[in-house]
Amino acid sequence: IITILEVLLIIIIFYRVLSKNINQRRKENDLYLKIKNKVVSIFNYNKKKYKDRNTHMYKKCPNCSQKIRLPLKKGKHTVKCPKCNYKFEVKCHKNEKVKVEIVKYGEGSVEELVKIFAFVKKITYVVVIALIIVTALLISNTIKITIQSRRREIEIRRLVGASNSFIRQPFFFEGIILGCLGSILPILVCCYGYYYAYDKLGGQLFTAIIKLVKPVQVIYLVLIVLLAVGVLVGAFGSYRAVRKYLKI
Repeated sequence: IITILEVLLIIIIFYRVLSKNINQRRKENDLYLKIKNKVVSIFNYNKKKYKDRNTHMYKKCPNCSQKIRLPLKKGKHTVKCPKCNYKFEVKCHKNEKVKVEIVKYGEGSVEELVKIFAFVKKITYVVVIALIIVTALLISNTIKITIQSRRREIEIRRLVGASNSFIRQPFFFEGIILGCLGSILPILVCCYGYYYAYDKLGGQLFTAIIKLVKPVQVIYLVLIVLLAVGVLVGAFGSYRAVRKYLKI
């Protein structure tokens, strides 16, 4: 039943989108915006009223129902409505701030957020390890193809008396160079991406509690780590390929 309702809903959506009755769709859109704006205004009004609960009070004009924001002062006061100029009296019994007895800082939300970050961290480790393995296999395969294409050159070097290490070195260093070249793009993406995110988020993530590390403290560390990983992965991939496919 749920699937049928979903399909019907999708059909109705496409029908409304492709409808040529523009005037009717415009009226429906105006009605939607009217309801939406009303709900948003009620929400904003209650939010502001709650925020000003210690300094101001909100009263409704008896004549025109205009909502008026008034300072929270003890005693009787005569108020003049700015909309209809109607005068009426308001009474405030106290001018005291609400005493805070219990402070809720959202400890449950913080714990959930910490759990989510820990889970994301584990997933990131798994993804990074998988990418490193795939990269090493790709470099190994590239070196394998290079060895096969240079069979004749390798045979000539053997005939002239070249040592085994002399024949293997070019392929080993080629793997390291491939690893270094492969690390350039991640370095650029991480450095510029983090700098852009830091600038757009204002140095914090979601809330002022979670502060982001300054880009200067991250960029050089990311540069060194990614370059080192690229070199190690390239060296491992080329070493594996040379040992497996280069029979000397």
